[in-house]
Amino acid sequence: MQDLSYGVIGNCKTAALVSRRGSIDWLCLPNFDSPSVFSKLLDEKRGGSFSFKVNKTYEIVQQYIPYTNILSTQFIAPEGSFEVIDFMPRYRTGEKSYFIPSENYRYIRYQSGKPRFRIHYEPILNYAKESAVHQQYTHFIKTYSISNESDNFYLYSSIEFITILESKEIQLEKDEYILLSYNQKLINMDIEQVHLEYERTKVYWLNWSSRSRKFIQYNDAITRSLLILKLMSYQETGAVLAALTTSVPETIGETRNWDYRFCWIRDASMSIETLIKMVHQSAAQRFMKFIKLILHNKLDNFQIMYGINGERELTEEILPHLAGFNHSQPVRVGNAAYNQTQNDSLGYLMDVIYRYYVHFPGTLDEMEEIWEIVKGMVKAVQKDWRQPDHSIWEFRNKQEHFVFSKVMAWVAIHRGMEIAELLGQKHHKKEWEAEGKKICEEVLSKGWNDQIQSFSQYYGSDHVDSSLLLMEYYGFIKADDPRYIATVHKIKQELYHNGLMYRYINEDDFGQPSSSFTICSFWMIQALFAIGEESEALKMFHEVLTYSNHLGLFSEDLDFKTKCQLGNFPQAYSHLALINTAILFGEEKKTSGFIHP
Repeated sequence: MQDLSYGVIGNCKTAALVSRRGSIDWLCLPNFDSPSVFSKLLDEKRGGSFSFKVNKTYEIVQQYIPYTNILSTQFIAPEGSFEVIDFMPRYRTGEKSYFIPSENYRYIRYQSGKPRFRIHYEPILNYAKESAVHQQYTHFIKTYSISNESDNFYLYSSIEFITILESKEIQLEKDEYILLSYNQKLINMDIEQVHLEYERTKVYWLNWSSRSRKFIQYNDAITRSLLILKLMSYQETGAVLAALTTSVPETIGETRNWDYRFCWIRDASMSIETLIKMVHQSAAQRFMKFIKLILHNKLDNFQIMYGINGERELTEEILPHLAGFNHSQPVRVGNAAYNQTQNDSLGYLMDVIYRYYVHFPGTLDEMEEIWEIVKGMVKAVQKDWRQPDHSIWEFRNKQEHFVFSKVMAWVAIHRGMEIAELLGQKHHKKEWEAEGKKICEEVLSKGWNDQIQSFSQYYGSDHVDSSLLLMEYYGFIKADDPRYIATVHKIKQELYHNGLMYRYINEDDFGQPSSSFTICSFWMIQALFAIGEESEALKMFHEVLTYSNHLGLFSEDLDFKTKCQLGNFPQAYSHLALINTAILFGEEKKTSGFIHP
């Protein structure tokens, strides 16, 4: 049975999932959202992979090089041992320029004895629709689609090409390498160049990690989560992906399978807010660049999500030829949710814009440009907040007056007021304050349900959902307000199960949810901490941390019974929430300088 025991490597352009046994089972070239080259993740038989085959005597141990996004997989046996270091190059070439080619290095380091292995190189292109042709040249293998020779990439290696293509046995005696590159290399490749790329990339990640806030407790979990969030930030536009995969199911055998390789304004804003909190300014600056990219002028309407290059149409398509992760179909590319109405979406963005300009004031022209965007967002919220929507949970065939959507509409107005005050725009602040008061009064009146003694999922509903836990986090209500305390207790009573949280338990378009949405468990921990139940919060936090995979990574969902990871992977939601929860309990460590592994 497949599981999500994967490490992730990437360079803010694309990424690969490397299994616990060192197999690349998911890689898209040249970008995060490009068609796949290897997709065994979504079809074990047809998807294709890039792996090392060893006999049963080998123990395989996988870990990250500390404080980096470089992955080490060690193969250890009585006959000998070797290590495969997987990485994608990323390092500075100038003050604002980076070397981030679409390529994957597999640096094979000899350790001891006479280790033996075979290489299994089986790309199957375009989501396993296209068979691959391999053409050998003096310095590389050119691999291309059988139906389109221009759809190609290149493999370089110090190992003989015929040995790779025919999966012949190799007895390792020295360091070797394999490089898979989307583009033909214009420099001579050899082991010294590979080592140089490795060291440059390692130094980049070490330096990046050294700039984060440090904590005495939980620092390793926080750092790994920060590195994952950074990896999922697309360098070229500043977009932040929700996850790196498509169609890993929320529940095995069900149809809740979605493509998450896009930029949701909500998820991205939450990620950037967390990076700002951890003093990473550059990712926030690039995200502001993305916001300006998607809003070309004052008349552009707001969508809930975009492609990583700002695309507005994300047409959803089903790929019936793929069996799916653990045979869970359908496999989808694209996401039809892009045209949904979600009235909470702009609240997160306005919140992160406010935080950005509090911490990192821009130049006058930048602030003027963003001020126009802020005014446009407030206008959109004023127009739409009274209408029903599809909510944070993206119900496909249901619109209601979701309470948390109204709360986030209030957040958008309130942060707009704070930005107006920062900029001395008193008239706008006064006008927006009146609108914010209307939203607040309506939520407190219509969102509270006396019968269940809690705020409800939507007006008139007897159900609750976990998003209501964030009412205090975003400042809508005080932690000591009896209504909030009662809501936290009601949500825990209704949605807490086997150490984890449901997002909600009422039926949606696909029936009743049967897995735990990982971020909701972190939200509950934060809410318990806020209302003073700190020991219970800490106990739950320690328990949830044990449910990560072997490298400390989290997907979107967890199985209530087995605690196996489910849903798209890794999930920005889960990791940003882990960071925000951990820093509640972790004492900050005052330190500076370079971190050594």
